[in-house]
Amino acid sequence: MDIDVRINKINTTGNVKATASVTLDDCFGIRGVKVMEGKNGLFINMPSYKGSDEKYKDICFPTTAEFRQELSDAVVDAYKLAIDQLQNRFANFSQGEQIDESAPAMSM
Repeated sequence: MDIDVRINKINTTGNVKATASVTLDDCFGIRGVKVMEGKNGLFINMPSYKGSDEKYKDICFPTTAEFRQELSDAVVDAYKLAIDQLQNRFANFSQGEQIDESAPAMSM
């Protein structure tokens, strides 16, 4: 399965490290996937809503452990790539190079 991940926003504070959009096989899109920092490292949260029982329920979700891992790896890898790209851009900027504001959004 082709998993295209676009990191939309990176946060510098809190447990939510980024939000992402995911497209599966160019035919199904998921917006609002969160990259979270937990005590055991990075993980993803699928979009959810708060039910009448005050518990959060995922709107969409992987139905197998194998695909959950594949999706999680793709999103976390895209987040790490986005962080690396930002660090490289900042390093280049601090060395006096211009940053191209028209650069395309990061996706993996």
